[in-house]
Amino acid sequence: MKIKLTKVYVDDQEKALAFYTDVLGFTKKADFSNGPFRWLTVASSDEPEGTELQLALNDNPAAKSYQQAMFKQGQPAVMFFTDDIESDHERLKARGAAFAMAPTTVTGSTIAQVNDSCGNLVQITQLARW
Repeated sequence: MKIKLTKVYVDDQEKALAFYTDVLGFTKKADFSNGPFRWLTVASSDEPEGTELQLALNDNPAAKSYQQAMFKQGQPAVMFFTDDIESDHERLKARGAAFAMAPTTVTGSTIAQVNDSCGNLVQITQLARW
């Protein structure tokens, strides 16, 4: 088995697409509509054929409640990994990202959290090299 798709709920798909592509540097993979439904995915520019992230509209009351509760608790909706968190922190700040947590060393890694401006915290993690 393989993981090919996961999702994050967003309150605005256009705004999310801009954040995940223009700020984080991901690549748009799929974008099509069927009536009011829009299927929108992005993938890592480093692995364009890898796992896709669906930017799913939170128009379902359960999804919206879940998204808002996670944000209120300071819990990231999604986590991405990097080999150089300090460089990524500077690059994302230069692109206008609002960090909820600057790079912080914790057990086994350094983490940062950025607000995706669509209702989520995104955690960026650099694993410690033992």
